[in-house]
Amino acid sequence: MFYEDLSAYDYLDDDAFTDLESGFYALWYRPAYTRLNVGWLEAGKPYATGPVPEAFVEKLKAVQRVQWMNVCLGVHECDLCPTGDEPPPEGNGELRIPGAPGTAYAAPFLVTHYVTAHGYRPPQAFIEAVLAVDVDAWASVRWPDVPFPWVPGDAERMVE
Repeated sequence: MFYEDLSAYDYLDDDAFTDLESGFYALWYRPAYTRLNVGWLEAGKPYATGPVPEAFVEKLKAVQRVQWMNVCLGVHECDLCPTGDEPPPEGNGELRIPGAPGTAYAAPFLVTHYVTAHGYRPPQAFIEAVLAVDVDAWASVRWPDVPFPWVPGDAERMVE
């Protein structure tokens, strides 16, 4: 699935966080913030390449350990990887990274793979936003709260 970097995200109307520990409890809402695509790559489509700070890669991996967003039942395989004996990596969810006020970046879970295995260089604004995430604060959040700061008070929670 390809979306141009920094284009408006329109894949899903709602954002949904799933509780990492239960794998079942969920919180969903219609975002009031603008979502911008980052890292939705597809074979045959051009993408920016270049070095990224190692701290960015480590922080991105840390975010992925604590945030489980828009998890789907199916999976998306990396179609940039050569076919061969090893199956390509798969992803089935997304990340939300707060950007400028009123804006969040929407990236596929495979974004770290794209950076490390295929040399993808996300937009500088996304790199800076990831580096600004307080991963310790996000990791300390426990259900029914979620590791993202802009969840509206009227978000719907499925707890049973």
